[in-house]
Amino acid sequence: MNIKIHSIHFDADKKLTDFIENKITKLSQFHDSIIGAEIFLRLEKVQNDDNKISEIRIDIPGSDLFAKKQSNTFEAATDAAIDALRKQVTKHKEKQRGK
Repeated sequence: MNIKIHSIHFDADKKLTDFIENKITKLSQFHDSIIGAEIFLRLEKVQNDDNKISEIRIDIPGSDLFAKKQSNTFEAATDAAIDALRKQVTKHKEKQRGK
């Protein structure tokens, strides 16, 4: 699986990128043919604490799945986005079986 992590307006440290890669790799348990994933980490310039955004797009043959979540840490935002993607992957796989 090809994983690309883009951190916008900051440099992501090794610990964060390893965390994200580990979470993305676990998605392959739910769908065998995930081609790749592209992750965008953004810092919003807002006054509240929930200013970290994680956008994840995964490539599956026939479609792309996308989730965007915002939280007070990149880890929490990534976890929420991965949960949303897990549901989408499961739903996509059920549709494929139904055909």
